[in-house]
Amino acid sequence: MKVFLIYIRDDDYYHILPEKLSRDRNGDRVEVMAFPPLGIQTLAPIIRQHGHDVRMFDTCHPQMKEEHIAQAVLDKKPDVIALSFLSTTSYLLLKSMAKRLKKTAPHTPVITGGAFATVNAVHILKDAPYIDCVGRGEGEELLPEYLDNLDNLEGVRSLTWRSNGDIVHNPDRPLISDLNRFPYPDRSSLPVEYIESMPLDVPAVLSLDRFCTMQTSRGCPFNCIYCDIPSLARGKWRSRSPEHVLGEMQQLNDEGYRSIYLTDDHFLMKRKRIEEICQGIIDRKLQFHWGCEGRVDSVAVDELPVMVKANCNFLAFGVEAGTQKVLDRLNKNQTLEQIEHAIREAKKHGIETAHGFFLIGSPDETEEDIVESFRFAARLNLDTFGFNRLCVYRGTPLWQEYIDRGIIDDECDWHKWFKCSDIDPTILPSEVVHRARKKGYLKLFGYLLLHRPVKTFRLLRKFGRYMQASDIFKLLWSPFRKKTLTRKPELPERMIEQGIDAPVRKTL
Repeated sequence: MKVFLIYIRDDDYYHILPEKLSRDRNGDRVEVMAFPPLGIQTLAPIIRQHGHDVRMFDTCHPQMKEEHIAQAVLDKKPDVIALSFLSTTSYLLLKSMAKRLKKTAPHTPVITGGAFATVNAVHILKDAPYIDCVGRGEGEELLPEYLDNLDNLEGVRSLTWRSNGDIVHNPDRPLISDLNRFPYPDRSSLPVEYIESMPLDVPAVLSLDRFCTMQTSRGCPFNCIYCDIPSLARGKWRSRSPEHVLGEMQQLNDEGYRSIYLTDDHFLMKRKRIEEICQGIIDRKLQFHWGCEGRVDSVAVDELPVMVKANCNFLAFGVEAGTQKVLDRLNKNQTLEQIEHAIREAKKHGIETAHGFFLIGSPDETEEDIVESFRFAARLNLDTFGFNRLCVYRGTPLWQEYIDRGIIDDECDWHKWFKCSDIDPTILPSEVVHRARKKGYLKLFGYLLLHRPVKTFRLLRKFGRYMQASDIFKLLWSPFRKKTLTRKPELPERMIEQGIDAPVRKTL
């Protein structure tokens, strides 16, 4: 059976590497600043093990756009088309792709999956008649079972599908308990080289080393109000064994990868596991450097020395806020002291780049709270940081709170995402949040230039290896410029019906 696996991206979340920086390593492979589509890369070899022929597409490639894939469907006539996408920002693109491909091949089943699809399976089938079914949750077991039962879908757990005009929502399948039994992802079939870059407002190339992502565990047991991971992972954390992880790392090392980012929701969970993975990297003399994300309250912060010895050079923490009041409102279950300790230890033990993720525009947050978050960032020994406005997505505790408060109508707004300051009357207006953000960045940049000039210069020089001076200026200026909106801000259906615009939502 021929299967097309297609990853659909929002154009705002990837960037083709400028030709002046591009290095033609492998013929016509395109170089893109983006995370690889690890989902379809993981599924491809599993489906092949079940005897199927697989072809992958990633819409970041200039020759893998909607019209190119439609032509490939016409030429190759796949038996099944599987569409993967991450979130609501890609949903309209998914619908367009599915509609085009269904028109091209009316009798070819179209299945979709991903985090947003999992949360909204029934809604998607009601909204998009050209999509035949939705796979919910993990696909390693689901997709092969679906392919083997195209004429008998009743028994395929975690599948939502159409039957004689009705939508059938099959029961959930258990979470996969043994993550070691699957082959390693296929990172060679897509003609794309993915470039390591910083998670900043303006893309900043971090290195031109051969780069990929890797997942060693799944899930997070915590319950921050803005995050949907706990609901998708059912509040559980599962991991691959150190031996299985090291086997994949050895393969990547042998294939010439020199930069790896672990996409685990929370890598810093278990001391012994981290010790074994890091010691394995050291003993095998693997040559890549790597980075990961973790919580500041993790007990595994104590493992930083062995992580650095094993070539960990990047660590990102979800700091989120510089006041305990806002941290508690976000249900972070961590303290300012824990944040300071974790970042101090990271730099003390030699982490080259410590990054802090911050959120602004949270419920009950004042303008002074926002400014204090920037002051807190200045006190921390962070190398890079990002201050993003809090947004709400379906599947998060905050979304449910907004339903309960009458701000969101779940049946009408399920396909949307919102900047919270546009819809929540307990949050400062968006223009105030933006003004406080600019003020905070000015003070933070000024502090770094006055108190840490050498460190700041080194960071800019690091960016300057792969960026022109004009691009670095755009990077530094991006927090202060008035952004041109490529799409109109989303509003809840109730506000649209009442003719209420976001800037005056305080009248609700």
